[in-house]
Amino acid sequence: MTTKAPITQAMVLAAGLGTRLRPITDTMPKPLVPVAGKPMIDYGLDALADAGVTRAVVNVHHFADRMEAHLAAYPRLDIVVSDERDQLMNSGGGLKKGLSLLSAGIVFVMNADLFWIGETPGKSTNLQRLAGFFDPAAMDMALLCVQLEHTTGHNGKKDFQLDSNGRLSRYVDGDNPVVYAGAIVMQSSLLLDAPDDAFNLNIYFDKAIEKGRLYGLVMDGEWITVGTPDALPAAEAVIARHTEKA
Repeated sequence: MTTKAPITQAMVLAAGLGTRLRPITDTMPKPLVPVAGKPMIDYGLDALADAGVTRAVVNVHHFADRMEAHLAAYPRLDIVVSDERDQLMNSGGGLKKGLSLLSAGIVFVMNADLFWIGETPGKSTNLQRLAGFFDPAAMDMALLCVQLEHTTGHNGKKDFQLDSNGRLSRYVDGDNPVVYAGAIVMQSSLLLDAPDDAFNLNIYFDKAIEKGRLYGLVMDGEWITVGTPDALPAAEAVIARHTEKA
């Protein structure tokens, strides 16, 4: 199951308020909070560029002017801003609005505040593997997932159960729980029937599960989320360990 060409388009969800990260986010947007000296969003933007993406839409709301300035200076991608200053659209509404600024086709979707480090040098990156895994005939969405023991800063919640065929269901019980790692491959047409106002993307996860069309791929490396200020030292310690190894 491989795509015929690299995926060159992406949507990055970056418009959240980051309220749990206060007081840091009282003075800056969450995606620009530095983790080990690098703005959080740049980990994801770099991963997209490394995977062959050339054009990305990023939605903005909180400290939108600062986000726009940062994105305009980011060197590796052609970035288009989806402006949500007037109304936050939640994950699903923000994605639908952003996809309208891209060409129809297969796209990556990324969360701006979740990232990973420690991929195996010389092997395909996590996003390249996810692109190759995605089969539009069988899947509505392919989600990058991570096992709990490879997470830092996570609250321990098990999001999905991954079966032996790679199919995902909501976690109730089972021996292969995984956490959603914040990256998706999907056809942009999936959201053509979606409402134009705010809604949560989880609705489409559940629709895909009902049809047996939500699939997951376990990522390589260590996954990091920084939800609160006290999560920063742990995140930076993991990054430092991997930097020393490299």
